[in-house]
Amino acid sequence: MLSTPPALIAVVGPVEPPLLAAWVRHYRWLGVERFLIAFHFPDHVPGIRRHELQAAARELGIIPTGTSTGPWHEHTNTQLRDALRHRAGPGWHLLADADEFQQYPVPLAEVITQADRSGHRVVGGLMLDRVAAGGRLTGWRTEGGLDLAYPLGGHLTHRLLHGDPRKIVLVRHDVAVTSGNHRAPGHRPDADRICAVHHFKWRSGILDDLRQRIQHFSSGTWQEHTPAVRDEAGRLLAHVGRHSGVINTSDPRFAFRRVSLDRMPFSWPAEARGIFTTWRPYAHTGQD
Repeated sequence: MLSTPPALIAVVGPVEPPLLAAWVRHYRWLGVERFLIAFHFPDHVPGIRRHELQAAARELGIIPTGTSTGPWHEHTNTQLRDALRHRAGPGWHLLADADEFQQYPVPLAEVITQADRSGHRVVGGLMLDRVAAGGRLTGWRTEGGLDLAYPLGGHLTHRLLHGDPRKIVLVRHDVAVTSGNHRAPGHRPDADRICAVHHFKWRSGILDDLRQRIQHFSSGTWQEHTPAVRDEAGRLLAHVGRHSGVINTSDPRFAFRRVSLDRMPFSWPAEARGIFTTWRPYAHTGQD
């Protein structure tokens, strides 16, 4: 018996319309048929950018479930995501931010069938941060695609930013997921079946976004539960400040190498399992 394709759940911020289009095409290619997205725009986003993104969604055949504006508190994404999950109803939910392109070793329907047969109610993923050659924070051309613009993949999130690189990528409708889709309390993914989450965050404009995030959280304009998100942004800014405005792709800690959305990275299962099972929250010290 074939499994029903999962509903894709996403809260989308002010990304560029070509990224949204590439993202939708990617998940349709994986077999997703139902997209439940909500837009949220911080107050500083110009109205024309909002309208362009909404129009792009309609051209893609997607009618957003809702659009909201205002501060992007740490809890904002979680509240909007959970409302979308409630609307999606029973079955499997696929959770993905607009800059996250999931990659599986087998077809998505088979991934879900394997989880059902083994009794797992969640499927895990691990971030693979994608950057441009030389680490430049650059834009991309739609005709070339994301793979050409950002050919390198590595472990920037946890080895530089000390962030949680683990993701819950697929989840049964009645299983709760924490903020950022990092964990599902009481449920452990199969560590031998971790998907690659190609993370195309490090594009043109990201440094301004990170500075605004730090400013809003530091001032209290945006509410935070912990300083983790602000600290991660600060580490990236400090890193590029030390390296002439680029990410140091030659640092062996990050294990950057050429990767592609068309083929899983070499030795990914063992690599992902090792990181997924050993990752622990970063211990802050006075030297940070």
